[in-house]
Amino acid sequence: MTWYSTFLGSSIGKKFLMALTGMALLLFLLGHMAGNLQFFLGPDVLNAYAAKLRHYPALLLGMRVGLGLIFVIHIVTAIQLNLANKAARPEGYASWSPLKSTLASRTMVQSGLLILGYTIFHLLHLTMGVVGPEHKLQAGGHVPDAYANVVAGFSHPGIAIFYILLMVVLFFHLIHGTQSALQTLGFNHPKYTPLLQRALAVLVFVICAGFISVPIAVLLGCGC
Repeated sequence: MTWYSTFLGSSIGKKFLMALTGMALLLFLLGHMAGNLQFFLGPDVLNAYAAKLRHYPALLLGMRVGLGLIFVIHIVTAIQLNLANKAARPEGYASWSPLKSTLASRTMVQSGLLILGYTIFHLLHLTMGVVGPEHKLQAGGHVPDAYANVVAGFSHPGIAIFYILLMVVLFFHLIHGTQSALQTLGFNHPKYTPLLQRALAVLVFVICAGFISVPIAVLLGCGC
């Protein structure tokens, strides 16, 4: 057995892997949010952005497969750690009070599974057009009209509100996740760690607010 398999099989190794995959997913969300915000630049810009992604199918497929693997590793590792923690105290506590833990920290697995479920729905809804309104195509009938599909998708108040609520869940999941990742990765400087924690919290807020801004804009009539 090699040293890395031994390390990754340990609790510390799993936490380290979770931290790395979590930070990778955070960077993806930042890039995805930046792409989504092109909605506010109008249909030509957003559709050109979507079309450009389709010009490199091999690269796009590779990114999706890689992202999917990171997502799966993150989820599986989280479940393994959660089961290990439960196994370490099978009888639980006779009397327990969450003095230091928060609701977000105690529901990371649950919120993660909610996010996973929504991610699948989101792909079926806006990426593949399997659920919700039929996908519209740009002139020529070959390339999806990304702008029109976003407007049609979020024009349904139930779906838009569901999306917004999930972004709130994502916010609290990321807030706790980034703070835990810093600790796991060894960022423990008395002066700089608090600054980095605040910077990450601002970044998480910007990401989630950016995602939320699109369905709110659609509900308010932008793009109609």
